[in-house]
Amino acid sequence: MGVQRSDGPALSIRGLRFAYPDAVESGSANGQRWTVNVPSLDVAAGEQVLLTAGSGRGKSTLLQLIAGLIDPAEGSVSIAGTNVHSLHGPARDRFRGQAIGMIFQTFNLLHGFSAIENVMAALMFSAIPPREHRQRAADLLKHLGIDRIDADPDRLSVGQQQRVAVARAVVCDPALVLADEPTASLDPQNAATAIELIRTVCREKNAALVCVSHDPGMAERFERRESLEALAGHA
Repeated sequence: MGVQRSDGPALSIRGLRFAYPDAVESGSANGQRWTVNVPSLDVAAGEQVLLTAGSGRGKSTLLQLIAGLIDPAEGSVSIAGTNVHSLHGPARDRFRGQAIGMIFQTFNLLHGFSAIENVMAALMFSAIPPREHRQRAADLLKHLGIDRIDADPDRLSVGQQQRVAVARAVVCDPALVLADEPTASLDPQNAATAIELIRTVCREKNAALVCVSHDPGMAERFERRESLEALAGHA
């Protein structure tokens, strides 16, 4: 029971620009030092896109802008028809929790919480009645092959921890899932399994997927691939 979805794109970016203060100070006045410069990008509902760029070229920063964790210098980001940066404080936090799922390179699972509690934590922001949270989280974890739902994540394998992180990202039925180098900490075999798991679960949830990576092996797994340099008009 995620956010109300519009008939338009899951993600729409227009004129998005951002630079960290030190880059602005050392950059030229015509904006050549923008950390992120995305004039236009649309991702349809359920579409899956791989964004590539070299290390330190703004991939993670772009995801933070999309998620509303930082504010741009210019431009707009709309998710399911809502301008993320028009929301402030708790309203933005609630919207992020309902509309956006996030998968991190290091998983960012909560220490001291069991696997199921990690997933239930995401449901706190949803409109799903609290009495349904545990069953919903348990069903999803088991669907993803996690039988030890009450285990501490530290006692699970790396591949199982990844599955818990994926479950947490999609349990609220988000319109958009953001994956930041999701296979970087995995060996090649687990990496291949993990990205296919992420793509499959997003299809099942009809969630759009935006994955950023500099892993050349990821390119063959996505039909749509975009370079941040090309989007900025520098290709």
